[in-house]
Amino acid sequence: MRIVIAEDNVLLREGLVMLLTSDGHEVVAVAGAGPDVLPALLEHRPDAAVLDVRLPPGFRDEGLRAAVEARKRLPGLPVLVLSQYVEETYAAELLAGGAEGVGYLLKDRVSRVDEFLDALSRVAAGGTALDPEVVSQLMTTRRDPLQALTPREREVLGLMAQGFDNATIAATLVITERSVSKHIGAVFAKLGLPPTDSGHRRVLAVLAYLNS
Repeated sequence: MRIVIAEDNVLLREGLVMLLTSDGHEVVAVAGAGPDVLPALLEHRPDAAVLDVRLPPGFRDEGLRAAVEARKRLPGLPVLVLSQYVEETYAAELLAGGAEGVGYLLKDRVSRVDEFLDALSRVAAGGTALDPEVVSQLMTTRRDPLQALTPREREVLGLMAQGFDNATIAATLVITERSVSKHIGAVFAKLGLPPTDSGHRRVLAVLAYLNS
């Protein structure tokens, strides 16, 4: 996989390069400042981009802006955004253009190598990878009609929003896949969402509802 990295912290940036390279990927470009990100993405057209939300010179949302603009110019470009803290506004803005091929993780998640690499793979394949903390805050913000969901249905919804398939949800919650399917059906019914097939469209529908 060809990857572009944008991160101003030299240690973290070099660590990401080493991690991804050792996992068999090719880092085709690195950027340490906001103005350098979009040109790198447009020039290299990578299979995926790993971008910090806040970059020099302003340390506000330079990485996010580059990600949003790049996805406009390169539709479907897989982007995995890293943030120090949960920032709902940034997450919602990134997802506003569609959640397919989008990830939003806290930087602490990078230290959990397997989780990070799995998230990147899902995003590169067109899936969604949201940090559990991001999902939790989005769900807390939307109290109605989420309050109609049972605790188990909320767990299933949270795992769906993180991009996991039925088998993974079943293993995580130690229930059968049939039970997962039933819970998903109940979630869509209570949220007033039309039935969808298994796959990313169901996740996109949930995310669209959470961010509406």
